[in-house]
Amino acid sequence: MRIKLGFGAACALWLGVFVSASAPHQTPGSEQSAIPTYTRDVAPILFRNCTSCHRPGEIAPMSLMTYEDVRPQAKAIRDEVGEGHMPPWHAEAPHGTFLNELRLTAEEKATLLAWVSNGAPRGNPKDMPPAPSYAAGWTIGKPDAVFEMQEDYKVPADGVVQYEYFYIPTNFTEPKWVRAIEVRPGNRAAVHHVLVYYRAAPDMQRSPVLQPNAAQSQVPSTREPGQRLSPPKAGLPPRRIVASFAPGINPQVMPAGTAMRLEPGGILELQMHYTPTGKAVADRTKVGLVFATEPDLREVRAGQFINGTLKLPAGASDVAVEAEITFVQDATVWGILPHTHLRGKRWKYVLELADGTKTTILDVPRYDFNWQWYYMFKEPLQIPKGAKLRSTAWYDNSAANKGNPDPKMDVYWGDQTWEEMQYTGLLFSPKQPPVPAPSGGVK
Repeated sequence: MRIKLGFGAACALWLGVFVSASAPHQTPGSEQSAIPTYTRDVAPILFRNCTSCHRPGEIAPMSLMTYEDVRPQAKAIRDEVGEGHMPPWHAEAPHGTFLNELRLTAEEKATLLAWVSNGAPRGNPKDMPPAPSYAAGWTIGKPDAVFEMQEDYKVPADGVVQYEYFYIPTNFTEPKWVRAIEVRPGNRAAVHHVLVYYRAAPDMQRSPVLQPNAAQSQVPSTREPGQRLSPPKAGLPPRRIVASFAPGINPQVMPAGTAMRLEPGGILELQMHYTPTGKAVADRTKVGLVFATEPDLREVRAGQFINGTLKLPAGASDVAVEAEITFVQDATVWGILPHTHLRGKRWKYVLELADGTKTTILDVPRYDFNWQWYYMFKEPLQIPKGAKLRSTAWYDNSAANKGNPDPKMDVYWGDQTWEEMQYTGLLFSPKQPPVPAPSGGVK
C-alpha cells in the first residue's frame, strides 16, 4: 500500500528552480564512499527542497528535519519519489518555465533512491550541514504585520456551514507596499478555502484590465433565503481581492520589483469556507504581511474569472468546461491559479491574440485538489490589449473517480466541496499604472 506523504510540497518556494528528469535506479559502486549517507548526501537535498513544509507545525504530515525523523519514512520516500508522485508538481512544461516549480534533479532522485536501497545509513556526524532556520509558523519569513480573527469560530462536527465573513481593521496610517501575503488557518482540516479582500477608500485610480465573459460569470444561487449565516457587511468601502488560501496553495509572493499596494485605513475581509470534519473544532485564521521597501515598485493586482454555468451530468467521466476573459489594456501576467473541487482532473489555458494566433500558456494534466498552486512564470507573460485568455477544466463525475462525493447526481456550481467550481485566479500588472484618485475617492 503506497503511503501518500505530500513529500516536498511547496518546499522550494521562491528559493530555487529544479531540473525535471526521471532517473533510473542508481547502483552504488563497491567503495563505501559511493553509498549515499544521510549526513553527507540526503540531508542537503531535504533541507533545500522539503523542510520548509516538512517541519513541526507545517502543512506536511511529518517532520524531515532530523535523521530520527527521516529514517522511519525511508521506504515511503523511495516510493513517492520513485513513482514521481512527489514533489507534487502537476504542470507540464519545459524546465525553467515556472519560477516556483517543484522538481528534483536526476542526481537528487538517484541519491535518495540509492540511499534507501542501501539501508538508509546515517553517515559521519561531521558531514552534517547546518539545519535551515525558519520563522516559527510562517513560510514567508517573519511577517512585518500579523492580523488575526478577533475571536474563535466554532466549526460544528457535521452539517453544512455556509460562507462566513470576518473583518479585521489594519489601522494603517499610510499606504503599504506588500511583498508577500500568507494566510494561516488556525485549523487546516476544517478550512476549505479563504479569500482575503481589502476594503478601503481608494486613494489611487486603477484602470480596468480584465473583461470577463458576462454569460459565463453568472453564478446560480443554491441557497434558501436567509440561509447564509454571516453575509458581507453593507456600507463598507469597496473591496478588492488580495490573497487566497486553499489546500496546498503557496503564499502569494510578488516577483522582484513588484508589490501590492494597500491604502491607509483599510479593513481585511476574510471570506471563510469551513468543512466539518466529524468533530467540533475551533478556528482562528490569521494573515501575515511582509512589506516591500524598495523604491519605484510596480503594482501587482489580483483578479479572477469563472464559469458559473457549469453542469456535470451524473456518471460523466470527461466533461470540459470553458471560461474566458478579454484584456482591455496591455498587461503583464505573473501567475495563474486553477481551482476546482473533487471532480476536477486537468486544466489548460490558451491565449488567443487579436490576429487569431493561439498559444498554450499553462497545461495541468494532473490537477490535484490537495495541492493547488499559483503557477508563477519565470518569464512573465506580456499580454496585448484585445487578447483573450481561455481556460478549460475537465471533470470526472463518474464512479471511477474515487474522490467523487456522489457520481449519481448532476453537479452544478456551488460553494460546498461536494459541488463544483471553475475558477481561475490571476496575478497581473496593467501597463497603465495607477494615478492619484480625484478628491473624495473613486466613485
